Amino acid sequence: MASPQVDTESVPEEGYERGLNSRQVQMIAIGGAIGVGLFLGAGANIAKAGPSLIVMYALAGVIIFFIMRALGELLLYRPVSGSFAEYSREFLGPFFGYFTGWTYWLMWVVTGMAELTAAAIYINYWFPAIPQWTSALVFLIILFAANLISVKLFGEIEFWFSMVKVTAIIGMIVIGLGVLTLGFSQAGDTAAVSNLWAFDGFFPKGIGSSLMTLQGVMFAYLAVELVGVTAGESENPEKTLPKAINTLPWRIALFYVGALTVILCVVKWTEFSADASPFVKAFAVIGIPAGAGIVNFVVLTAALSSCNSGMYSTGRMLRNLADNGEAPRVFRRLSSRKTPALGIATSVFFMGIGVVLNYVVPEKAFGYVTSIATAAGIWTWLMILVSHVLYRRQVVAGRLPASSFPAPGGSVCSYIAIAFLLFVTALIAIDADARICLYVMAGWALALGIGWSVLKSRNPQVTRRDESRFEKVG
Repeated sequence: MASPQVDTESVPEEGYERGLNSRQVQMIAIGGAIGVGLFLGAGANIAKAGPSLIVMYALAGVIIFFIMRALGELLLYRPVSGSFAEYSREFLGPFFGYFTGWTYWLMWVVTGMAELTAAAIYINYWFPAIPQWTSALVFLIILFAANLISVKLFGEIEFWFSMVKVTAIIGMIVIGLGVLTLGFSQAGDTAAVSNLWAFDGFFPKGIGSSLMTLQGVMFAYLAVELVGVTAGESENPEKTLPKAINTLPWRIALFYVGALTVILCVVKWTEFSADASPFVKAFAVIGIPAGAGIVNFVVLTAALSSCNSGMYSTGRMLRNLADNGEAPRVFRRLSSRKTPALGIATSVFFMGIGVVLNYVVPEKAFGYVTSIATAAGIWTWLMILVSHVLYRRQVVAGRLPASSFPAPGGSVCSYIAIAFLLFVTALIAIDADARICLYVMAGWALALGIGWSVLKSRNPQVTRRDESRFEKVG
């Protein structure tokens, strides 16, 4: 497939304020690897897989790094806001850009629902009498107001949200290691590294059960690609983005593999359940005064952080779609503060469905929306990887300039990641509880297909590549 040639000397002015500094981008990248999928979702996965969940997080983490290095190579080739849709549009054609942009928007809308649900669950820890839907609605309104003000405020809020999460996990690891080595606390007599295999082995429910947790594990990693959305508003993307991406391996090793290993050594896996955060449970077992309440505040912060990021992402993606004629033109408008206010408001309206779910099916709301978000996220990651493979072909053929941040191994790691994501999709298909997301995605694809047909009939130009921004190289 022939690809157009890009003028990489400059990035088109999108009207955004480049208000995200290096400190904020780095912490957004770190915080993107720590969300409700770890703080809350890990409880259900531990109950399903036992200590072997550590291996699942490590395996998925390697794949996520492959995805992010592929994205990094594309970002340094052409850093733009709405990058996933832009690269799909360039290398696969307008329809794929349209489909990817809207699907990434859906991913963040339903992720926002999941985070609001989790936040409401955490509030119930202190105030069980407050209905989940009430807490979810209050948080939705507060974060919406913050996102309308400016990208600098978004960046600052994310910086401190991420700082709280990072500090808490490091503190958990240090305290857990103290319990294991010094034996202090109420858990001192039972805490031991042998807890990783002493209760029916390291794979207590078999390798099959462990693999079935992969869709939940992948949900935990959603948002690591958020640095790609910040490309159009970063002060110095050529320096900040590679640095943020290259720190991913140690973030995964520390925050996921390290934290879970320590927790499962301190508390035997049989004591965890789906309805409580493993971090809250660990602090409760250790017996630190008010420790469980403190951790509950931290995981609440994590949920709000991810929802905040979702509002940021969806507004930018809607504007990118509108710029390409694939969404109503009104979404192109920026407010006086250079934020896509209408796009954010529309996304928040749909996130409000999560409030309704918390009212109608509070016990199932989290499971429903996380499976849909995972399916949408897998599509986004696949488009990043396929775009990277096609970009590399153009570079090898001499038709496009090489990126200043090439992925190690070229396209090989992208092919491995593609195979892994297809395997996870197959696991989702055979999981009766998660399968509903594939039905939803099929309906979503049908709706987008109909929308594309309408676009073609009204404006055939939309379905063609925009050659005006490209030029031959050499």
